[in-house]
Order: sequence, then C-alpha cells, then structure tokens
Amino acid sequence: MRVVWIGAAAVVALAAGTAWAQGDVIAERRAGLKRMGEHMQAMKAVVDNRGDVQPLAATVDDMIAWYRTMPGRFPPGSDKGDTRAQPALWNERANFETINNNMVNQLTALRTAAASGDAAAFATAYGQTGQTCGTCHRPYRQRTS
Repeated sequence: MRVVWIGAAAVVALAAGTAWAQGDVIAERRAGLKRMGEHMQAMKAVVDNRGDVQPLAATVDDMIAWYRTMPGRFPPGSDKGDTRAQPALWNERANFETINNNMVNQLTALRTAAASGDAAAFATAYGQTGQTCGTCHRPYRQRTS
C-alpha cells in the first residue's frame, strides 16, 4: 500500500510540475512578445521622427536573439492556460517555424539598415518587419475584442 501511495504522490507532483512549467513558458513567451511589441513601438517613434537609427541595432539584436528561441517557447502542451496562441500553431508547426525563420531573416535586414545609419532603408525594412509580424499573427494569434 505504501508503494502505491508514493507512486501516486510522484504522479501528482510530476503533473503539478508540468503544469507549473507550462505556465512559466506561457508567461515567458507573453513577456517576450510584449517586449518585441515595445521594441517595434520604440523604433516606430524613431522612424516617424526621422531620427538616428544606428542605436537601434542593439534593439534589433535583442529581437533576433529572442526570435531564434521562439519556436521552443511553444512546446507541445503549452496551448492550455492564459495563452492567445491559436491551436493551429501546434497543428501547423512546420509553417510556424518557416514564418519564424522569415522573421529572423527580416530582422537581420532591419539590423543591417540600422547599422548603416540609413534612415530611409531602415524605414523600409521596418515596414517589411511589421508585415512579417502579421504573417504570424493572422493565423496563429487569437484576436481580442
């Protein structure tokens, strides 16, 4: 009887740990995506004011690093809880990863434009980056009212 109790306790602890880990990954990706949105807003202000784009290269570096890890932030089972991710993200994983790779490539172009200091090239790349964001948001992000 004691072995069964210990085994049951271990299953409950494992399930709780899995749920906790899922909550952590959801919270981490939400925070990261919020930070990405804040970066885009900050860059928009520079583009709109025709400011110096060179300092934005560091911001884009942060975005590139984050997006390189993004697919891993959506592990199987993390579709439950406080998430705005659509179920299609897990059902169409290869497409999601392709879109994410496109985002990393677009951010690399944005970084090149920032580093060059060419505000016009940066503005163009910034617009394309926003469009690339939308290619993921439309199929994989739930709309809120």
